[in-house]
Amino acid sequence: MLDSLLLFIESFKIDPSVAKPLATLIAILVSFLLIWIVEVILKNVLLRFIHRFASKTATRFDDLLVKHNVFVWVARMVPPVLAYRMAKPVLQFYPDAVPLVHDVLVILFAFVVIMLLLSALDVVYEFFGSHPIGKKLPIKSIVQVFKTIGVFVGLIIVISRLMGQSPVVFFSGIGAFTAVLLLIFKDSILGLVAGVQLSTNDLVRIGDWITMPKYGADGDVIDISLVTVSVQNFDKTIVVLPAYTLISEGFKNWRGMQESDGRRIKRSFNIDMQSIRFLDDDLAKKIENVQLLKSYLQERRQEIENYNRAVMVDENSPVNGRRMTNLGTFRAYLEAYVRSMTKINSDMMIMIRYLQPDAFGLPCEVYCFTRTKDWAAYEAIQADIMDHIFAVLPFFELRAYQLEGAVVPPSAVKE
Repeated sequence: MLDSLLLFIESFKIDPSVAKPLATLIAILVSFLLIWIVEVILKNVLLRFIHRFASKTATRFDDLLVKHNVFVWVARMVPPVLAYRMAKPVLQFYPDAVPLVHDVLVILFAFVVIMLLLSALDVVYEFFGSHPIGKKLPIKSIVQVFKTIGVFVGLIIVISRLMGQSPVVFFSGIGAFTAVLLLIFKDSILGLVAGVQLSTNDLVRIGDWITMPKYGADGDVIDISLVTVSVQNFDKTIVVLPAYTLISEGFKNWRGMQESDGRRIKRSFNIDMQSIRFLDDDLAKKIENVQLLKSYLQERRQEIENYNRAVMVDENSPVNGRRMTNLGTFRAYLEAYVRSMTKINSDMMIMIRYLQPDAFGLPCEVYCFTRTKDWAAYEAIQADIMDHIFAVLPFFELRAYQLEGAVVPPSAVKE
C-alpha cells in the first residue's frame, strides 16, 4: 500500500529523497485518522449503547461497570493495538523507528490495562461491599492486594520495555534486592502480610466490635485496608491501627458474643461474713412467703431432715448435722430470681457461686446471659439485678461488705 502511494507521489516528478518522507507522513496521518474514526465510533456509538442498556437493566453490576469506566478503558485498548499493527507497514521505509514506536505503544497499552484492572477491582469492591459476603470477608484488603500485584507487574513490564530487557530478567533479579526491600518497606510488608492473614483467616470484619486497650481501641471496625484497621470507639473517636499489631499483639473480638444467643453477665459483690448464720425459726418463718423459695424450702428441709434422721444427729446443738443458712437460702433465691427474669436466656448457663473469701468479705458472683446483645439494654438488665440484690440482702439478714472510711481515688473517677 505504501509502495503504491510512493509511486503516486513520484508521478508528480517529486525527488525520491522527498517522496519517501512525504509518503510516510501521509501514511501516518491516514493511520491517525483511521484510529480516530474507530475511537469516535467506540465512544459515541458503542459506549452510549452500553450505557443506555445498563441503565435499563435491573442488575446493579453493569451500572457499577459504567460508573467506574470499565467499558471506557476497554475501548481505550483498541487504539494502541491498531497502532501497533500499523506501525510496521507505515514505517517500512524507516525500520529502525519501528521498535521505538512498538515500545511506546506497549507502555501505553500496559498503562491502559493497569487502569482497566484497577477499575474492575473497584467494581468488585463496591459490589461485594454491600453484598452479604462482604460482611464476612474484608473485601477491601483482598482488592488492595490484587491492585498492588497488578501495578507491580505493570511497572516491571514498562521498565523492561524501556530498558530493552525481558520482564523475566527483572522478576528473576528481584531476589537479589529482597534484603534491601525488606529493610526499606518493612512496615508496608508487615502490614501486607498481616492484612492477608486477617483476610484469609476471617479474624476481623467490618462491623466487628474489637478492643485493644493498649491503643485505646474499643469500638466497631469501620474500615479494613491492606495495612491499617480503623476502629470507631463508642465516644465516636477513631483509632487507626496498623494491621500487623492485631496479629502480633492480639485483640479481643466480640463477634462471637454478637452471634451467640446471649451476652454474659459476670458480676460479683462482697458479703460481710459476720452476717452469715444458720437459719433460725424467725427468719425461716419470714421467708416462707417468698414465692420463688417455696419449692426450694420444701425440698431442702425434707432432704436435711432425712439426712439428720439417717445419721441420728443430736439436735441439742445446731452445729450437729446439716442446717440451712441465710446465705445458702439467699443464693437459692437469687438463682431462682435470675431464672424468672424474661430478659435472661434460661437456655444458657445460670449460676450463682462463691469466690475465694478475703479481707473484704465473701465474693458472690452472678453468672448468666441476657437475651439481648444491645449494650444499653444489657447494662440496664445488669443494673436491675444488682439493684435487687442490694435491696433484698437485709431481708435475709445479710450485709454487703463496705470498707468504712474508704476514699475513692481520683483516678477511679471516669468522665
